[in-house]
Amino acid sequence: MATVIIPTPLRKFTNNTAKIDINAETIEETVRELTLNFPDLKKHLLDEKGQIRSFINIFVGDNDIRDLQQEKTSVKKDTLISIVPAIAGGR
Repeated sequence: MATVIIPTPLRKFTNNTAKIDINAETIEETVRELTLNFPDLKKHLLDEKGQIRSFINIFVGDNDIRDLQQEKTSVKKDTLISIVPAIAGGR
């Protein structure tokens, strides 16, 4: 199973779970499984069309999925997936 690292701001939607093991073959399946298990997480990860929000960065290992095959990026059982919401602020 792949391991998904949930960032601190989103843990309140995952019962304060920091790491979640998901059985999936792609990032798309991983996100779908996450949002099925934690429905409150859906609006924070996906837009109204069901696409990953533009300000959500997802990494497979050290690689941004935007540099790979986006949501079609393959996931193996030992894959570490990190969800990193963009942070805005300042001047």
